[in-house]
Amino acid sequence: MKHLGTQMIETERLILRRYSPKDAQAMYENWASDDEVTKFLMWPTHSSVQVSENVLNDWAGHYAEEDYYHWAIVLKEIDMPVGDIAVVGQNDLAQSAHIGYCIGRKWWHRGITSEALQAVIGYLFDQIGFLRIESRHDPNNPHSGAVMRKCGMKYEGTLRQSDWNNQGICDAVWYAILADEHISEREKTFFPT
Repeated sequence: MKHLGTQMIETERLILRRYSPKDAQAMYENWASDDEVTKFLMWPTHSSVQVSENVLNDWAGHYAEEDYYHWAIVLKEIDMPVGDIAVVGQNDLAQSAHIGYCIGRKWWHRGITSEALQAVIGYLFDQIGFLRIESRHDPNNPHSGAVMRKCGMKYEGTLRQSDWNNQGICDAVWYAILADEHISEREKTFFPT
């Protein structure tokens, strides 16, 4: 693997980029202050813009690290962050990465999260050299699993009462995609049988 850190990624509708301090207001208003967005997450709903500013300042301090991957999901049509996607855990020996994401409620069910996740999967496999990318969700949040499936991730199992989020102790539904599966999916796109 060759760590390159958080580089800008562009898709048809999105710019995935590093956060800047000026993103605090958008972060707070678009997703971090919404209890419905944070319902199944592991961090508390932000109580003020100051909390969002503090979080962004902490994240900014990590961007110098070559193995830090954390993007603002910016919707081109409004040129504003509407969500977040990041590698929240990694194992360099196993060459695996765990991805977490969230998006503001106004942008649910528009394919934006899937578009961002697909772009990050491609970057981590093609540019960095990870061999496995995984994620998990609370079974009470099935839409998150739908995003994973849409991006080619395969269901691997449910670990009972193995996780926690803002709802308390929960089951964890695991999905993953391997590098060779990603390549075969890409080949199917360009070279259909």
